[in-house]
Amino acid sequence: MTLSYIWVGFFLVAFLVALIKLIVLNDMAVFPAMLTSTFDSAKDGFEISLYLTGVMSLWLGLMKIGEKGGMVSILSRVVGPFFSRLFPGVPKGHPANGSIIMNFSANILGLDNAATPLGLKAMKELQELNPDKDTASDAQITFLVLNASGLTVIPLAIMADRASIGSINPTSIFIPILIATFCSTVVGLLYLAVRQRLRLLDPVVLAYGGGATLLVSLAVLYFLSLSPDQLQLQSSLISSIIIISIVISFLVLGMRKKINLFDTFIEGARDGFVTSVKIIPYLIAMLVGIGVFRASGTLDYFVEGIGSIVGALGLNTDFVDALPVAMLKPLSGSGARGMMLDVSRTFGADSFAGNLASIFRGCSETTFYVLAVYFGSVNIKNTRYAVGAGLIADLGGFIAGVFIAYLFFH
Repeated sequence: MTLSYIWVGFFLVAFLVALIKLIVLNDMAVFPAMLTSTFDSAKDGFEISLYLTGVMSLWLGLMKIGEKGGMVSILSRVVGPFFSRLFPGVPKGHPANGSIIMNFSANILGLDNAATPLGLKAMKELQELNPDKDTASDAQITFLVLNASGLTVIPLAIMADRASIGSINPTSIFIPILIATFCSTVVGLLYLAVRQRLRLLDPVVLAYGGGATLLVSLAVLYFLSLSPDQLQLQSSLISSIIIISIVISFLVLGMRKKINLFDTFIEGARDGFVTSVKIIPYLIAMLVGIGVFRASGTLDYFVEGIGSIVGALGLNTDFVDALPVAMLKPLSGSGARGMMLDVSRTFGADSFAGNLASIFRGCSETTFYVLAVYFGSVNIKNTRYAVGAGLIADLGGFIAGVFIAYLFFH
């Protein structure tokens, strides 16, 4: 219901603001502008979806090869020791361990179609260990918060959307999103460690967490040493090398497993085509709502208000234009996507606001949606501190995203 409230809210608030502008300011152009925006936004939504069909078909085809080639299983073996420390309440050898690791491995690779069923399976198995069936256990909360932090290596959908709206370099946000989502996950883990008294000083946790933090820190220090032009060039080059290397590894694993690469690609590409067609109505609906909201002037007033406060503090206000994406992200993935596209079209896909909007969209998951789907699947009524923990992780990612955007794109 959250998405419905957001969508209807766009129209109702826009109508009230437009009515006030008409009566108080005698602005007779506001309602015609709102009407025009509905047609323009519907056209934009359909055109974006058409382009997205090709991109999604390509990448989901490649992802299917990686999935069948065993990349998810390899990641499961690599991160298994770390996750066993994060879920001390889950006995060794319990089926939940395998489902949890597979779910996170699929999420890291951007395999959403595989991640969600595995996540629901993991939640069901964790529920079997839960003594109070109506109340979320610590293990279930940890699982949900780590999912909500949105750690992923390949932000496929975001890069595809950037390409669809004319970005010169759609992959330029690859490394910034990776760093921002890492920060979101770390903040979530630290909060969970305090609430659940997890042993962060465990040698295995220190090895995995410290190693990952060291790699990210070294990457940030390296990019800080570059000039703005060099940073853009190096970021693009490294991102491209990593992504192409992952694709090649998928193909090599597929050949090693002796799967039919072409047929497997077609299977995944077909899923990408179907997914792209399915999202057309949702994308059009959200873009129309956002278009009306923006045409009424409501969003401009909101952003200008925050900008005035930030400016009065003597801070740079360039990040304010992308803030609506951060505010929508915990509530609705479709809403955040629509707002990111709107910001990118308004200011330019490769503008500072456009890049930051992409980072905001990629640095966390839709917290309320994840909680509703996973807890709802096992009839959990008392979520305890899960919502607060998820939102704290989101906030950590958003704050990190602002600093990273200034580092890479300002």
